[in-house]
Amino acid sequence: MSNTHNVTRGKGLLENFLAVQRANKANSFISKKQRKGRALDIGCGFYPYFLSSTKFEEKYGIDPIVSIDSVKNQNLHLSQTDVSNGKLIFKDNYFDVATMLAVFEHIEYVRLNFVLAEIKRVLKEDGIFIITTPAPWSDKLLHFMALFGLISKEEIHEHKHHYDRISIEKILMTAGFKKIKSGYFELGLNLWFTVIK
Repeated sequence: MSNTHNVTRGKGLLENFLAVQRANKANSFISKKQRKGRALDIGCGFYPYFLSSTKFEEKYGIDPIVSIDSVKNQNLHLSQTDVSNGKLIFKDNYFDVATMLAVFEHIEYVRLNFVLAEIKRVLKEDGIFIITTPAPWSDKLLHFMALFGLISKEEIHEHKHHYDRISIEKILMTAGFKKIKSGYFELGLNLWFTVIK
């Protein structure tokens, strides 16, 4: 990835590297068939790295801080939208894939059910929802890294919670998702989840 793009607010020497790792993890779960459809990246960041680097027929990204002009691409649609503050503008069963990469931890607990219900609504039957989020034991390390400019202070200080794997699976089940798989990556510092509608 070019160093001229900040993927998040603030600065951090490792921000772009970490964005690549999250994108690679998400891409590993997406089939060729799904890539012929539509993808929605929720909280795509200031620069939508995942969407700019992945292949889909149509790509949509939402984030309150996304730079609308950051990527010149005919099949990439960006919107400065905060999903936790309102209903998504998309029709029911519209997307083949939805991703939330390093975003789950930024959503207030009281808004999680609403956000997950919206994602479920816009996802097609058998569509896949992919989440990456820091493992709870990485919180102190992340704050330490932010202190030394390795990752964005602005982003880390906005974390609202630090749920473990079992807690997130329960939240997803409460939202009506049933086919949930999960695991760890980046030396166990991050969690991944795939959910089939």
